[in-house]
Parts: sequence; structure tokens; C-alpha cells
Amino acid sequence: MINKQINSVEEAVAEIHDGATVMIGGFGEAGSPIELIHALIDQGAKDLIVVNNNTGSGHVGLAALIENRRVAKMICSFPKSANSLVFPDLYTKGEIELELVPQGTLAERIRAGGAGIPAFYTATSVGTPLAEGKEVRNINGRDFVLEYGLTADFALIKCLKADRYGNLIYNKTARNFAPVMAMAANTTIVQTKEFVPVGDLDPETVVTPGIFVDQVITVSDPLHESVLVNAGESYP
Repeated sequence: MINKQINSVEEAVAEIHDGATVMIGGFGEAGSPIELIHALIDQGAKDLIVVNNNTGSGHVGLAALIENRRVAKMICSFPKSANSLVFPDLYTKGEIELELVPQGTLAERIRAGGAGIPAFYTATSVGTPLAEGKEVRNINGRDFVLEYGLTADFALIKCLKADRYGNLIYNKTARNFAPVMAMAANTTIVQTKEFVPVGDLDPETVVTPGIFVDQVITVSDPLHESVLVNAGESYP
């Protein structure tokens, strides 16, 4: 019987190894799997390459993973936002690498990686510093930049409901990068707010089918990044 439910966040992240590429869902705090990220900090894996829309806020979640020197390189679109305190400081000191990717290009690189498409051309970044050193091809009179698909060893994502097969639905825009990250990772680890019996999810509403999911852990009362940041919390 297929049952992808596991018992703890510690068990969920146990196999993440040093140097792994890890995609982490979230658009700011929306969809950010904070409990899984904190468990990864406790687990101790280092020299990670992390793919995310941004670099976290305050001193919790992704920002805490970076602050605890577990991340060697960030691949993201927004390395500095309103409450980005940790990454800008480390980057200025030359203590962490950055690959800056336009947001739409980032989403498409992940989608392409999950779909088995090795590379694609896009007009985004033509004529900007982000195109330097990349192949540019003129197609029908217009220049396009070659970008490569992104894949990962692991994906950490958050959903609203899941069943034991790993079928997932999300809370509105909290889905953001999660569906394509689930497709692009060798191992997809999910924290869900609610674990439901098989058959409770309408097949027409399932966004991520279980074929793309490996492990599901229930976190019924998930932390919210903004609440932690406003309270001045840090992790650990």
C-alpha cells in the first residue's frame, strides 16, 4: 500500500546531504515551509545550493538557514527585500554566492528542468548584465538568451492538504513555485496543514499529483514568517 506519510520533520530532512541542491517553495512567507527549513538547520547539512524566489526575512526560515552558514549559493530573483537582513550582509562580505535570475525565467527554468527540457531561449535579460557570458541567438529578427533548465536533489514545499498517495492542493497563491519544484526535484518533501483520507481530494482540484511527491509530513499549526519577524524571533 502506498503511504508517503512520515512521522516527523526530522525524518523528512534526514537524507539531505552536504552540497545538495535544494529548491525551497515560497514567495516571501506565502508557501514557505518554515518547519522543514528549521529541521534542516538542526540536521546540519552545509554547502547547500538553494533555489528560492528570495533570500528570506529577519532571522527565521530561509534567512536563518543562510545565517547559520549552511548555504553556499543562492539562485533567486529577489536577494534583497524589505526585511532581508542576513543575505545582503554576507554577500557584501563575499561569504555567499548569488546567481540572479529574473522571476519569470526562474519559474521557467524550474518548469523546464522538471519537464526534461535542458534549455530554452528567452528575450528576458537581452542587453543586460544578466546576459553576459551567455549564448545569444537571433530568431526571426529578435535576440534571445539561452537559459538552462534547473533541477534539484531535493525540494521542500508546503501545501494545504495532502493524502497518503502524495496528492496535493494549495492555499491560493501559496502554491507559487511549489508545483514546478515538485516536478524538478529527485526527492520532494512536503509539509501539509491537513492530511486527509484518499478520496477526500477532488481529482479535478489536485494541483500536484502524487507521482511527484516522495514524503509528506503533517504540520497542523504552521509558523508564519511575518509573525516571527515582527516578534524579533530568531532560529535556533
